[in-house]
Amino acid sequence: MTTPKGIATRRRIVEAAAAEIRERGTIVTTLDDVCRRSGTGKSQLFHYFPEGREQLLLAVTEFEAERVLDDQHPYLHELTSRTAWEAWRDVIVERCRNQGPHCPLGVLIADVGRYGPAARAVTTQLIRRWQDAVRDGIEATQAAGEADPSLDADRMAAAVVTTIQGGVSVLLSTGSADHLEVALNLCLDHLLVADVRHGQR
Repeated sequence: MTTPKGIATRRRIVEAAAAEIRERGTIVTTLDDVCRRSGTGKSQLFHYFPEGREQLLLAVTEFEAERVLDDQHPYLHELTSRTAWEAWRDVIVERCRNQGPHCPLGVLIADVGRYGPAARAVTTQLIRRWQDAVRDGIEATQAAGEADPSLDADRMAAAVVTTIQGGVSVLLSTGSADHLEVALNLCLDHLLVADVRHGQR
């Protein structure tokens, strides 16, 4: 049975590995780098990750996937109005702008999320959970009369999530979150159409 101290040590190792990968990439990062950064020895690392590097990278993928959703909390689950959607957009753009190429979504897109089948499965699950939450928000906003009722909520949610991923890809290439902001604004313009926004019929 894992003790609280053991849980803390495992988390420290995962966080250290994630930090190294954000700064240097998966290929360059070694287990020695992770041990140095986490203040642990190889025996400790292999105690928590007996399968070694691949198991640790999977844990990093899971860690970064949760950070993607945590960074949007609680805004992602409160998408019921124009004001709420704009607050959510602002949080995403601000976090990405501040974190730059080290944002968790960028790490997943460009690195650990593509490492192997298990990592891709984690990323796929993240996208599904994220899309489901956005879809729920679209449906809630439609029910409140502030979103275009003719939109297919799941397809629109897929477009929104893909827009964010695309914006982050541009951010990784240019260092700028401007494209992300512009693209998200266009999504909101499409979702919250003018006649719905102003109560015109």
